[in-house]
Amino acid sequence: MMQEDDRASGIFESLSRELALACDAQGTVVWRDERAARILGVKPGQTLKSLASHGSENKVEKLLVQARDEAVDGWELILHQHGHKPMTFAFRARPHDGGIAMVGSLVPEDYGAALTQVSTTLGELSALHRETERQQHELKLRAEELTRLNRELEESNRGVRSLHAALDEKAESLQRASEIKSRVVANVSHEFRTPLHSILGLSKVLLNPLNGSLAPEQEKQVQFIRGSAEALFELVNDLLDLSKVESGKTTLRHSRFVVSDFMSALRGMTRPLLAPDSKVTLDFEEPPEPLELETDEAKLSQVVRNLVSNAVKFTESGSVTVSAAPGPRDTVVFTVKDTGIGIAPENHERVFEEFIQVDSHLQRRVKGTGLGLPLARKLTEVLGGMLTVRSTLGEGATFIITLPRVHPEVSEMTGLTQRSESLDPSRAPVLVLEDDRQTLFLYEKYLARSGFQVLPVRTVEDARRVMQRVRPAAMVLDVMLEGETSWSFLAEMKNGEQTRDIPILVVTVTDREQKARALGADEFWLKPVDEVRLQKKLASLARTGPVERLLIIDDDDVHRYLLKQLLKDTPFQLMEASNGREGVRLARENAPHLIFLDFVLPDITAFDVLDELKADPRTRDIPIILHTSHQLQESERARLSRETSAILAKHTLSREVAITRIRDALSKAGLGNRDLREVNPRG
Repeated sequence: MMQEDDRASGIFESLSRELALACDAQGTVVWRDERAARILGVKPGQTLKSLASHGSENKVEKLLVQARDEAVDGWELILHQHGHKPMTFAFRARPHDGGIAMVGSLVPEDYGAALTQVSTTLGELSALHRETERQQHELKLRAEELTRLNRELEESNRGVRSLHAALDEKAESLQRASEIKSRVVANVSHEFRTPLHSILGLSKVLLNPLNGSLAPEQEKQVQFIRGSAEALFELVNDLLDLSKVESGKTTLRHSRFVVSDFMSALRGMTRPLLAPDSKVTLDFEEPPEPLELETDEAKLSQVVRNLVSNAVKFTESGSVTVSAAPGPRDTVVFTVKDTGIGIAPENHERVFEEFIQVDSHLQRRVKGTGLGLPLARKLTEVLGGMLTVRSTLGEGATFIITLPRVHPEVSEMTGLTQRSESLDPSRAPVLVLEDDRQTLFLYEKYLARSGFQVLPVRTVEDARRVMQRVRPAAMVLDVMLEGETSWSFLAEMKNGEQTRDIPILVVTVTDREQKARALGADEFWLKPVDEVRLQKKLASLARTGPVERLLIIDDDDVHRYLLKQLLKDTPFQLMEASNGREGVRLARENAPHLIFLDFVLPDITAFDVLDELKADPRTRDIPIILHTSHQLQESERARLSRETSAILAKHTLSREVAITRIRDALSKAGLGNRDLREVNPRG
């Protein structure tokens, strides 16, 4: 019996359980563990059925029958100890020596609720799963739709790109046609001018009584010839001006002038427009306050005179009034008001179209060219303003010119000039001598992208003034300037000892390469300039200029490396020394243009280095920047301030600070404006 108990205990101990029982084939308990005795009060010899709650006896019988032959899991029985509340157990049973061995786990009282909650949760999870599948299916459909749309979009993009290419080709074709038209108009106009000058001159000679009198009929015929020639000459001039404006070749000459003075001059120029027997009065109204303009005075005068002439032509009687007044947003407004035939609203824009003439009895009599108003509007736009008209048919017309007080090009040029006055130490300066403002703006745009700073000048005298304060890394010259050429300046630069090594690129509209090369130009190009080509060429030319040699004396490898990184991609050539004596030797042998000196050195002091450098004629004038992490005493700082160009704390050092201090030191030493390659590298 003891051996059987031990064997049963081994089986039950190997199972996870709360209580354990062993029964014979009839269901009589032959063994129970302590927990079964404590929870159920069961004893050996007691039947399992006697423990079953009322109604559970059949389930006990079925368990006994089934478990004698096979393993049973999850069999629930309701058992109770006499006089106690029934408890539900989940049993696992196995056949054992003709009977069964059982282990049971107590099922909590809220087990049913837990099962219900689990069932509910499983239902919710199932619903969520179905919803997830639905959404995944929907996402799949959307992804397929997006793929389809992407394909359509890509096809549309290809179509748009093809359209853009076709439009670009068409635009280029139109541009070429426009350029050809402008050239043809300009050439034809010039060709017309020569014989017209002859006709006008000869007709004037014929009408001069000093050259003999003409018969009345002959004089009348010559007057007709002269009138027709003058009309044709006006047409030719308008065509030529219009072609210049449309081709962008109008040259502006900005100046600052007082509007009242401009109006006074205009009064004198427009008086001849009135015939002696004219029934029209021409009045000029002074501005209500002093006004100044900075624009092209001649172009503005041309526009106003054109409008006055037009107003006089279409006013049989009454008045033409010219006035000026301050406008909104820093503008000046000129008005030319007449009491003439007026313009119908539907023709307000048509009158500004080329060769369009609104039909009227005066129009048929006056016979204008149809170019005056279009030219006036285009010239106004070139001046940065706008020209509009207010009019009612039969009640006169008012033409309104609105101009900025300062021409936009002047403002942009002022900004460009101001930016160039403060040198950026991280950019190589390039002097650009060009009289066309738009071209100057293009140079700044192109060169700023490649690390250069443009120094813009429009005259040779301005270029000389810039050269007095800055030595540029390179120059770009247009030799054909307004009223002068820069050939003499090119020769002056290439013959000067201080400037002969500055690379010069000549860019102009006339093919004078042979002359440019003969005077020393490093490169010669015809306009227009290609951006990438310009950037590459200037980068190449700038590298051929003088190189400034810098010596770093510092025993700290990390700080020497840091300085080299800060000065990376600069035109400086760096040398290194890890102690004071080596630094003095390299300075004597290589004559650097500047020295970075650490205060604390391993072999000799910074003062020793300074004494040796100052004592040697070859090195005494080399500017020195002291850089240190040492806390200097007042006496040390006072002496170093006298003998060095600058004192820098290592922790404050940056690329901008380093380059600025280097440039300042070189400038003070006079190296910014002299040929650095004349310094003997071997002493």
